[in-house]
Amino acid sequence: MEKLLLSEIASAINAETSHEAEITEICTDTRQLSKGCLFIALKGENFDAHDFVPKAFELGAAACITERKIDGCDCIIVDDCRKALRDIAYFYRNKFNLFLVGVTGSVGKTTTKEMIALALSSKLNTLKTQGNLNNEIGLPKTLFNLTSEHQAAVIEMGMSHFGEISRLTRTASPLSAGVITNIGFSHIENLKSQEGILKAKLEITEGMPENSPLVLNGDDKHLWEVKDKLNRKVYTYSIENSDADFRAENINEHDGITEFTAVYEGKRKDVILSAVGRHNVMNVLAAICIGRIAGIDDDLIINSFAKYQPDALRQNISVKKGQTVITDCYNASPDSMRASLSVLDGMKCSGRKIAVLGDMLEMGEMSEKLHRMVGEMAVKIKPDMIFCYGNDAQYIYDTVKKSGIDAFYSPDKKEIADAVSKYAKEDDVVLFKASRGMRLEEIISEVYDKEQ
Repeated sequence: MEKLLLSEIASAINAETSHEAEITEICTDTRQLSKGCLFIALKGENFDAHDFVPKAFELGAAACITERKIDGCDCIIVDDCRKALRDIAYFYRNKFNLFLVGVTGSVGKTTTKEMIALALSSKLNTLKTQGNLNNEIGLPKTLFNLTSEHQAAVIEMGMSHFGEISRLTRTASPLSAGVITNIGFSHIENLKSQEGILKAKLEITEGMPENSPLVLNGDDKHLWEVKDKLNRKVYTYSIENSDADFRAENINEHDGITEFTAVYEGKRKDVILSAVGRHNVMNVLAAICIGRIAGIDDDLIINSFAKYQPDALRQNISVKKGQTVITDCYNASPDSMRASLSVLDGMKCSGRKIAVLGDMLEMGEMSEKLHRMVGEMAVKIKPDMIFCYGNDAQYIYDTVKKSGIDAFYSPDKKEIADAVSKYAKEDDVVLFKASRGMRLEEIISEVYDKEQ
């Protein structure tokens, strides 16, 4: 973060300060506090940082923003500390003239963000969202990492309720472009329907000037149907839809890479991606589109994707005990389950194909229906064995067993690990897929990292 005057910050949040100081960092956690920072006292369900304001001053905070007076502490008082954090981030973001992209969607937004960052970084000094800093606290922290050396930024935007994307996109505003990866079922417990999810995702346009284009998945029926109703330039990308602006043809997956031909703007470009999965081809197409909007040369964009490296918990392919292990334990929804099962189906092996599937969380009253849907997806690819772990995974198991495919179910993590250990052999391919909260990586560790 570049230095700000405390008086600048106070003005940005319509507050007053009794002294001047140079602020070198914005902090919301005293455990990470550095001398000279501005501490913002956020409140959560299980904590209230106002209790740590005296400690923040003891550790060297130059100032603190609070929602109430703290005895013995000279604080800047506001009505809402979370809004103050966003307003400061907006003020700071607008000190820089750069190409900034917002990315949201039910599934694939993190990987799409990574692909876009690769494309932009081929020419521009690019900041990207790190880890899971895509919410109303994390996004401002990402923006505070901007410096005058950055020429571009890719900002991921997550949400679980209406209004969240609106606040995020307005904080990062103005956006040079926006991307919506798809409309799935994630957080349907809160948003009630896919139409509700679509409405929430389209809030991204609220931080976009009228001349900023929106990039949409052309294979998603909800996004395709709405594209002509938006009062702005829209680009679409697709594998299946021949009317999309950016398309992929001749997709070939082998040896952990995917080769395909990208077709756009009257051109045909051969792409090599160091990952497998048709969903990753879609992510690349979105990145190519953004790269072209940013004015980057085709060859620079295309050559960047060979450098892609998947996260350890996101469809990471490794070899353990002579077995090919696909680790995809970061999140789960019907769409991402379909994508992972497709990767398993496309893997070539001399052994058997095994799926270890856990619960998809936050599916609400549709949970049984959606887990049975996943069971139907699994039946279509006909793996040799399916292990189901969790509470609602029993619906996957029921659906699979009725089809005649071998399956094993248990709500006990140790039982699943023992069963997988006994069944899986050298040369098999094993997929592990579930929501992050199921901590399926613990089963992987039990199966492969411990002596049996």
